[in-house]
Amino acid sequence: MSSALSLDQLPVREELRGKSPYGAPQLDVSVRLNTNENPYSLPEPLVRRIAERVAEAARDLNRYPDRDAVELRTELARYLTRTGGHPVAFEQVWAANGSNEVLQQLLQAFGGPGRTALGFEPSYSMHSLIARGTNTGWVSGPRREDFTVDVEAARQAIATHRPDVVFITSPNNPTGTAVDRETVLALHEAAQAVKPTMVVVDEAYVEFSRGESLLPLLAGRPHLVISRTMSKAFGAAGLRLGYFAADPAVVDAVQLVRLPYHLSAVTQATALAALEHTDTLLGYVDRLKAERDRVVTALRALGLEVTDSDANFVQFGRFEDPGGQHAVWQRLLDHGVLVRDNGVPGWLRVSTGTPEENTAFLEAVREAAGPYLDMPRGLSAAPGEDRPNEKEQLS
Repeated sequence: MSSALSLDQLPVREELRGKSPYGAPQLDVSVRLNTNENPYSLPEPLVRRIAERVAEAARDLNRYPDRDAVELRTELARYLTRTGGHPVAFEQVWAANGSNEVLQQLLQAFGGPGRTALGFEPSYSMHSLIARGTNTGWVSGPRREDFTVDVEAARQAIATHRPDVVFITSPNNPTGTAVDRETVLALHEAAQAVKPTMVVVDEAYVEFSRGESLLPLLAGRPHLVISRTMSKAFGAAGLRLGYFAADPAVVDAVQLVRLPYHLSAVTQATALAALEHTDTLLGYVDRLKAERDRVVTALRALGLEVTDSDANFVQFGRFEDPGGQHAVWQRLLDHGVLVRDNGVPGWLRVSTGTPEENTAFLEAVREAAGPYLDMPRGLSAAPGEDRPNEKEQLS
């Protein structure tokens, strides 16, 4: 039976009125490059191992899962120790249903009414949305024209607003920009100079970065948190498994707000299977990094401006004409290619796909952006692909 009520007629919280839920378009097109998913399906040996692990877990589904996910946290700690350049114990790791739930739990524990979170926008929009959902005040900090964090302006914002939580996203979404170690240290020190402040470094895309993880910065900094996900590098967006590393006291704090038995036995079993195949999955990451760099080179050769990216996506533009940004997005869609319009004026974002998907995107973007830019032709094929002679194409 359908309801006669509209959302506005319900007694929702005032700060939620007139808002829209988070989400990217899910359209049935041939090339979907709008949600930063890993385009490679899980390898068959891993699929079989997941089936085995889940079958084992299924025998005990009449019982609640391990509430503290000790085995999973132990394996995540081993992964971080091996790849992050810093020893991590399972007591320092917490896992939840996607990095979004991790961030929500952190704001439930350290934000809330009368408290404030600060982030540097444009950045991952869920930071501000989760802040609103937890009734935490939100402050948008400054970025430079090139989308890097202005340290002095950021220090001033921290001193002025005295936030309880500071978000630093590296690599940043949607720009792909990495944040260097010195910047994170400077912002952490500025935050602690005001009052004890949680500094959350969102490293959802760090496996795609040219640089190293900021994980070693945890040493001696109990108010620092490094957040991760298995959605991107592990190609497990459908799993919904996020985690963080921090001082054990931070893990204790989020357990005060987590729901009982929040990670299902099936989720834990699937994540453990994926961690057994880390080397294979990180091999796909190397492919995607090479493809990302090919896309950057090709877009710049076509005359487009591209933000340097350390992620599995690329921000490109710059479309100066009023409405040009959305017009190019629509023209790409008309060519069967879906990219993301994040609302950053003059820019669009494209996820890195398979070589074939990336080539289809580059061919489509030449046609879609042609009216806005003077671009050469014939520069978009992947290495080894058959293509017309470039000199002939450019003549």
